[in-house]
Amino acid sequence: MVKKVTLFYSLLTVAVVALAGIWANELFLEPEKQTFLVGETSHGHHQIELACGTCHQSPFGGGEVLQDACMGCHAKELKAAHDSHPKSKFTDPRNADRLEQIDARYCVACHREHQPDITRDMGVTLATDFCVACHLDIAEDRPSHEGMGFDTCASAGCHNFHDNRALYEDFLLQHVDEPDMAATPVIAAMQAYVNAQQPAPKQAPAPDYPEASFQVTEIEKQWLHSAHATEDSNCSACHGEGEQFKAQPDALVCVDCHQPQAAGFLIGKHGMRLAVKREAAESYPLNPSLKALMQPDARLLTPMTPAQGRLPFKADVHGESLTCNSCHGAHEYSLGTSASVDACMGCHDDGHTNQYKASPHYAQVLREAAGEVPAGSGVTCATCHMPKVESEEEPGVFHTLHNQNDNLRPNEKMVRSVCLDCHGLQFALDSLADPALIDNNFQGRSKVSIESIQMAIERVKE
Repeated sequence: MVKKVTLFYSLLTVAVVALAGIWANELFLEPEKQTFLVGETSHGHHQIELACGTCHQSPFGGGEVLQDACMGCHAKELKAAHDSHPKSKFTDPRNADRLEQIDARYCVACHREHQPDITRDMGVTLATDFCVACHLDIAEDRPSHEGMGFDTCASAGCHNFHDNRALYEDFLLQHVDEPDMAATPVIAAMQAYVNAQQPAPKQAPAPDYPEASFQVTEIEKQWLHSAHATEDSNCSACHGEGEQFKAQPDALVCVDCHQPQAAGFLIGKHGMRLAVKREAAESYPLNPSLKALMQPDARLLTPMTPAQGRLPFKADVHGESLTCNSCHGAHEYSLGTSASVDACMGCHDDGHTNQYKASPHYAQVLREAAGEVPAGSGVTCATCHMPKVESEEEPGVFHTLHNQNDNLRPNEKMVRSVCLDCHGLQFALDSLADPALIDNNFQGRSKVSIESIQMAIERVKE
């Protein structure tokens, strides 16, 4: 009898282990299946929620495994932001008592996925008064904060947990009494510089499309009039040569030549699903920083489609794949307003987007097109959401930042990278703090007044 019981439990153990193995395989090797999706993920991660292995990189291990996954994607961003609350601040023994309330050494202390009922902006899953955990006595050091609610700390124009650069007192004091509109927008001067760096056009070579007889088609006309009409970017550069020719190249073929742009695209919401393509790290000669974005252990995910998004999108594009060609076109390689305005408005269907062509920003685009203002003075969708940034590897060389979410988490990040190119700081802070003004795409003036600059002035007087 004892032997039978022992045998039964042995078989039961084997069955449980086998079943666990099947489940683990499904969770970590086949994340397209939704078996283990325990709850809706945040707006920042829902595109890759079925690639469970991107975050849950091991079936064993706790918070440290998740922390490594978080930092694998966000470490560079936090470093660039001069993180106001780095992990080192909370590993300092002098702050040990603060960890009893919020263990801020770990991202998941504030950002817990699969918790839709308590998830707020930027994936925060703490109550809005979480600042009180460490700053209960703030009014003693800053009398101006007396009586302020702790659920208002993160209001627009006040404080952000990670990136406070646009709100530091020394920065605020540098921009006292600025006019609403700069006399000479910086962006126009930078755009003129960027244009001056463009190489002189060269005579287009004959397309090396693998056909015995060459006939001009609409596609060939588009290519011949594009920046890609060179020997280095002939048909075979993207489609392959001879028997290797592909009528539909891989969605990431552009990575070969456009690595800085691809790095931003793969981090942003448009391209992050492609960043977890299994083949990506093996198929392309990527630089180390870009290769780090690829997750070779994740299963293949299809490109993002508007139907998978959580913002309003036009119904006729719900099934369209979002790749480089979605905005630039496969052969005409469009830039200008076709890529920086038309492509955006062709998908997005929210109030802010739909009001753009009635905005003062678009009026400036029309004035630029008419030659009434300097080149670069027009403000397109990309001007604000995909600004030009200087290359880290090549100082003096600029490229378009293709992570369209970079300066929207929170939107005060846009102040330094975009708004101050044309506007005064007070005007910018007020505008970004007014949801109604944002929704109508900045037609009119803000009905919100941010007191940050005045508070900084008063503090200096103390």
